[in-house]
Amino acid sequence: MTPRGLHVDPRDAVPIWKQIEEGMRRLVASGALKSGAPVPSVRDLARDLQVNPATVVRAYQHLVEAGLLAVKRGEGTFVSGSIPSVPRAERSRALGEGALRYAGTAVTVGASREEAARALEAAFTRLAPGKEGEKK
Repeated sequence: MTPRGLHVDPRDAVPIWKQIEEGMRRLVASGALKSGAPVPSVRDLARDLQVNPATVVRAYQHLVEAGLLAVKRGEGTFVSGSIPSVPRAERSRALGEGALRYAGTAVTVGASREEAARALEAAFTRLAPGKEGEKK
């Protein structure tokens, strides 16, 4: 069964594996997928999203390498017990890339900086309430 809120858009310029990765990250960040919870098998998720299983494998591999998912041989894939610590340089790079994508979206839909900043703050509050200033 596809986790609620996870979907892909084949017309989107973002590769499908990246859409799956980002969707799973959002679900973990929002608490929709709790620590230790099983995630759908590659075959099930590929069937539900109507994508090639290799696409799901690639997304899951990135999430395992990032420490967000853990594979238990013979049992399946699960949300990791804790959010991994990411080195500052890698965190800065990831945030910079995401900020550039977000700013590009904001500019192309005609949003002002203030409107984009408010939307970003609202999204952060929804995904990670009470976490401001936790990691510097």
